[in-house]
Amino acid sequence: MNRNFQLELDRLISGLGDKTPSLLLHSCCAPCSSYTLEYLTRYFSITVFYYNPNISPSEEFYKRVAEQKRLISELPVKNPVSFIEGDYDYSEFLEAVRGLEHIPEGGERCFACYRLRLEKTARLAAETGFDYFATTLSISPYKNAAKLNEIAGELGGIYGVSALPCDFKKRGGYKRSIELSAIYGLYRQDYCGCAFSKHEAEERRAARSISND
Repeated sequence: MNRNFQLELDRLISGLGDKTPSLLLHSCCAPCSSYTLEYLTRYFSITVFYYNPNISPSEEFYKRVAEQKRLISELPVKNPVSFIEGDYDYSEFLEAVRGLEHIPEGGERCFACYRLRLEKTARLAAETGFDYFATTLSISPYKNAAKLNEIAGELGGIYGVSALPCDFKKRGGYKRSIELSAIYGLYRQDYCGCAFSKHEAEERRAARSISND
């Protein structure tokens, strides 16, 4: 039976009452966090955790960091949003996906990358006393929400912190993120972040160029 993560989140939020729990929100980029912050800051006190050692090259990483900070400073939200910049070490990503380099995007290599970033988030959430942790990754139609929630739930059990059920693409979330990106003039990259996804994106562009000739 397929789980409805949005319905699970609705139920959780409806049970909060007057409470405003703390949420450590892993963010992959400003565009993906735009709708997620607009939505969740109504119910949670959020700290954005930008931990993405998969991003290559380093210039791309820091460009995305700057856009994330700018969005946080400009986006009107009910509850203030704070920010933590995670360490950038591309070798951590390469080690996490060792042996999976040639698997196409969307498969086990991506799942290993999910785990790398979610584990760092869950551990930090537990160490610093957050009520919940989550990731913006599920807003993308190219990311496996079921796998993200499965990994988050497992890590939540290991580290003793609650994983927020999420599938932020639901109810027009992805469409709204595109609208907000246009409103704030956000940089929207055309690949996930790692060198492997960049290569696949370049191959797709080349194929489209040939087909249009």
